[in-house]
Amino acid sequence: MLITVIQNFSFVLDTIFVLRELSTFGGRQLLHLLRCPTENPQPNIGPNETRTVTRFPIGNVSYMFAYGSGVKQQVGYDQKKSTNNVIDLIFCVRDSLGFHAENVYRHASHYSAMRFMGPNLLARYQDDLGARVYFNTLVPLQDLGITIKYGVVHEDNLVDDLINWRYLYLAGRLQKPVTGLVNLSDNPRLQSAIDRNLLSACETALLLLPEKFTAYQLFHAIAGLSYKGDFRMIFGENKQKVHNIVAPQMADFFALYQPTMKQLAEYVAVNMHGEEPGSLKPSITFEQDKSRAATRFHLRHLPQELRRRLQKNAACRGDYCEVVEHLCITPLLPKIVQVSVNDIVWRSSISQSIKNIATAGIFKSLQYSYRKAKKTFA
Repeated sequence: MLITVIQNFSFVLDTIFVLRELSTFGGRQLLHLLRCPTENPQPNIGPNETRTVTRFPIGNVSYMFAYGSGVKQQVGYDQKKSTNNVIDLIFCVRDSLGFHAENVYRHASHYSAMRFMGPNLLARYQDDLGARVYFNTLVPLQDLGITIKYGVVHEDNLVDDLINWRYLYLAGRLQKPVTGLVNLSDNPRLQSAIDRNLLSACETALLLLPEKFTAYQLFHAIAGLSYKGDFRMIFGENKQKVHNIVAPQMADFFALYQPTMKQLAEYVAVNMHGEEPGSLKPSITFEQDKSRAATRFHLRHLPQELRRRLQKNAACRGDYCEVVEHLCITPLLPKIVQVSVNDIVWRSSISQSIKNIATAGIFKSLQYSYRKAKKTFA
């Protein structure tokens, strides 16, 4: 049985933040990171982006966040120099119909010809198809000199995705560092769902990883959950996308997953003075309990949709508890878990991409696809 050696884990993580940030960021950002370790660090949203969200009907918005290379550091993107990065935003709303009715009135030009069908159809199109997100793509805000893409999702559908991985779409985006624009202290339901999603991501990654692994390998496995099954990774995304996200955001990932790591301290130990496998290069390494009991624990706490996929893909048949006993002992467990995650992502990525053609319109769809295709050969 693995003996957990984590003591004062908060101090350990703060030390990691200091070492990483001293070599990457300035002192002011470092101070913010250490003061707010459980928040998404390095908020790159500036005055322009703040002015961006205030022009939308945010009265029934329960949560907003920005993500992607336009606001979070990624390899190959210079946020200060590049004018081509699109700022990606998500509006989580309590009333889809009310949001679209007011937003079409304010910003009709953001919508494709679908706006002529009326807000009722827009709301139904959002809530009933694909991954339950309605995107307006490549929206130029000329007064601010920026371009945005924003999605709208009903809070009930977001919570469902976060807890059950129904689509592993927005849940996948929230498994990586984002810049939250709304304080969730007054929304314990949504905050709990976000926390549950992070725990599920970490436990799934542990099932994919060997007994010993580095911090980079852990976060690469987590970030890759929502990308490996995405058909756009075949054509339309940089093949090094996951690495480009994880490498410059290690401190962000540590901050995001600090509470989750505490919850799993019984099953994972950290070595601050480890070495990368096959080299003498210093690295923060982890060792996890790979016993049957630990594996059973992780499998039983996975999201509902992933459990359903595992039950379908396992070699044995029976209810999930019976399947778990088989999965605990099979050496093929990592492959079965990966295939099951990919099944969810593949389905939702295709259906949502098809859905986006109508919401963007033909011209913007071609323009956006061209931008994505360029990343394939970057």
